[in-house]
Amino acid sequence: MPYIHGMPMLPLMFFATASQSPRENPPPAYHAAAQSQSLRLTAAELSSRVRVGDLVFIQSKPFPFRQVSLVTGCWSNHVGIIVEEEEGNAVVAESTFPFARRTSLSSFVKRSGEGRVAVSRLKAPLGVAEQRALRRAVQQRLGVLYDTGFNLESPRQFCSRFVREVLAEATGVEVGEIETFAQLLARQNGIGLGFWRAWYWGRIPWERRTVTPAAVLQSPHLVTQFDGFVEVQRGAGTSAHPARDGRAVAPSRQSTSAALDGGEGES
Repeated sequence: MPYIHGMPMLPLMFFATASQSPRENPPPAYHAAAQSQSLRLTAAELSSRVRVGDLVFIQSKPFPFRQVSLVTGCWSNHVGIIVEEEEGNAVVAESTFPFARRTSLSSFVKRSGEGRVAVSRLKAPLGVAEQRALRRAVQQRLGVLYDTGFNLESPRQFCSRFVREVLAEATGVEVGEIETFAQLLARQNGIGLGFWRAWYWGRIPWERRTVTPAAVLQSPHLVTQFDGFVEVQRGAGTSAHPARDGRAVAPSRQSTSAALDGGEGES
């Protein structure tokens, strides 16, 4: 099977057809302060603000991930979890292709389209015991192969399932609504299914249960800590994602087609 940017790809000809925890009272899906906190930070500045257990959402650019954004109606299609608060560069654990791993926060956010990043946190901060439990849960999952079928019952992993299970194991709080493919695809009226038929070799598993980055991002158990753009330094005085007009840019609740604009990149 051919690969593009580390993700297994079907032949391009196919694409042409293409429960609430008692631990807390959940806040609304989008915290009222989220938009006022929309701004631009460097990766180092963001690293100084995150805490163990925070979820970091990005927009992965390869074509299959952009199809995930299209079908979920959400700009974010990949998520990781902060596992270490190292000075100058925190560490993110993620389920990605080909297997679950740890990576620096700066490397993680560098992969996001236009530098768009959101950070969400449980309303009740993690205690020392919960942080230890979270690290154990992550360690047990490192090296597990990536599940390109997005199956909640698979022995493999995918990003939103990874962070959901790690948080649940460490804190008892479950983030992200579980749904079947039928429920997920039915919500996006008018979305063509050619890509997904090709991805599943002609047979979409309608009753398969899954959880998406969009569902996790919209969880009522999470509060937005940051929603903006992150500049990754490339040498002295330069950044990977400079503001087009030199000013801070606040992200809007843009259309999916606008969110998916741009080229492909590393998964």
